[in-house]
Amino acid sequence: MRFLNRTGLYVLPLCLAFVSLATSLTPSLIPRDWQVQGILGGIVMGVGYVIGRLFIAFWRLLELPEPKGRAIALARFIAVVPTAMILAWCLFSARDWQNGIRMRMGMDLLESSNTFRMLALALVGFGVLVLFGYALQWLFDRIRFRLYRFMPMRTANLAGFILTALVLIFLARDGVINRVLIGLDDSVTLAQRLFADAPPPPEAQGLTGGAASLVDWGALGQPGRDYILGGPDATDIASFTGGEAMTPIRVYVGRAQADTAQRRADIALAELIRQGGFEREVLIVSMPTGTGWMDPGAMDPVEYMHDGNIATVAVQYSYLQSPLALILETQSGLDQAAALISTVHRYWRDLPKDARPRLYVFGLSLGAWSSMHGTDLFVLLDDPINGALWAGPPFPSVRWQNVVASRNADSRYVAPVLGDGQLVRFASHDKDVGGPDGWGDMRIVYLQYPSDPIVFFTTSAAFRAPQWMKEPRAADISPDMRFTPVVTQLQLAVDMLLANTAPEGHGHAYYAADYIGPWVAVTAPTGWTAQDTTRLIALCDNGFKNGCYDAPHTASTAINERP
Repeated sequence: MRFLNRTGLYVLPLCLAFVSLATSLTPSLIPRDWQVQGILGGIVMGVGYVIGRLFIAFWRLLELPEPKGRAIALARFIAVVPTAMILAWCLFSARDWQNGIRMRMGMDLLESSNTFRMLALALVGFGVLVLFGYALQWLFDRIRFRLYRFMPMRTANLAGFILTALVLIFLARDGVINRVLIGLDDSVTLAQRLFADAPPPPEAQGLTGGAASLVDWGALGQPGRDYILGGPDATDIASFTGGEAMTPIRVYVGRAQADTAQRRADIALAELIRQGGFEREVLIVSMPTGTGWMDPGAMDPVEYMHDGNIATVAVQYSYLQSPLALILETQSGLDQAAALISTVHRYWRDLPKDARPRLYVFGLSLGAWSSMHGTDLFVLLDDPINGALWAGPPFPSVRWQNVVASRNADSRYVAPVLGDGQLVRFASHDKDVGGPDGWGDMRIVYLQYPSDPIVFFTTSAAFRAPQWMKEPRAADISPDMRFTPVVTQLQLAVDMLLANTAPEGHGHAYYAADYIGPWVAVTAPTGWTAQDTTRLIALCDNGFKNGCYDAPHTASTAINERP
């Protein structure tokens, strides 16, 4: 088994490395360009090579006989020839595989897969990883050889391994990771434009952050200010509906407003009361994404549906992008959602039932996970909210996992059906939620795309195929996608990083038109018709980039004269 050539590299590990590269070329959920494929290819080659080396080490640990003479040459031939054939076939098919995904997502097709550039990048990446591995091996050898003078060989080997791991952890913590976190802090401060860097506050008393507001304008940050100044006003809504309209109330509290989640929730409630939010017909408690961004494509449509007779309250819990916030600040989002939803619900619950708004919760991406966590259904049993809309729920959410696991046996994993649909329904880009009829007292809708890796990533994909790969494929998932141990897991991890690069309606790119049906089903706007839905979809698709109304209002426009 000692397939050692002149360069000191094993043939079996190299074959596994190139087979891993070949299988990484197969399609996954999100299209990849040659640069991303090259980086992924280098990583999977490194993983395949390590697996091969570990197999050889295990073989020798068991003291099994190693082939010699002609057996070595035969084993090399058996390993190399199939590897070359597999790699050649996958390289030949790579462009068609990627175009298969792109075609299903309405993207331009690739004219070339840039095979040689991709291979060069993958080999460079693999080479870097191999050199890094040899550097660790050199460090380990130096440490254990010195320890041989003072302790038995096996003890020295174990101690050397532990010391090498500690050195690696120390360098990563105080070197690369520390510099990354410092860079994130700097970029966050710049992006949020807090306090001294904030533009002048609006003068209107009825606007969050304006005159008489309980919210510090400088502490809102850029996402909060964009949300407060954006969206439709009464004039915009009236021009769409042809009738009277109100300017929606938008309350937003930045993370920098207060030190604790509960204090920020208390300020949000006080500001909501000040602006008359509980006097509106509809009240939505919304959790933003990791950066604090509120998706206008989600919020604008529901404001149009209810003639502006609606209020929304949101609190920021992080400055980081959702994937980073998910890793580094998970608990902060969960704590903030629990504090905000429970605080608003307690006040709402004590109001007369015939003189309070209908109460809903909403969240997108990490905001959906936080919102689900904060919506304690057991606490709400005595006086439940009216409903919830959760879009792009991240895969770790226990609430989402339990709901999907409770689906009817004949429904698919990516499009679950629960019972007769009176409590929970699922919507997608090409799956209608069914409208406002046939519901019970509470209405919960999950909006998720089958090609969204944030939703359908699974930690067990390194060893077994995810459930959704065993079912008939959704319209935007390539039928050529195949499960390969370890490689599929890495493909899905890269898909998560690319999730927001997919076209609207695919991946993690949720957009306005797909929110309209779920909002109609959940909030049941009075007098709303199918024709209204069609007109609102047309408005949202008529050149507005992020929502139904993308241009932020300035401090001097009609949005400041709130009724």
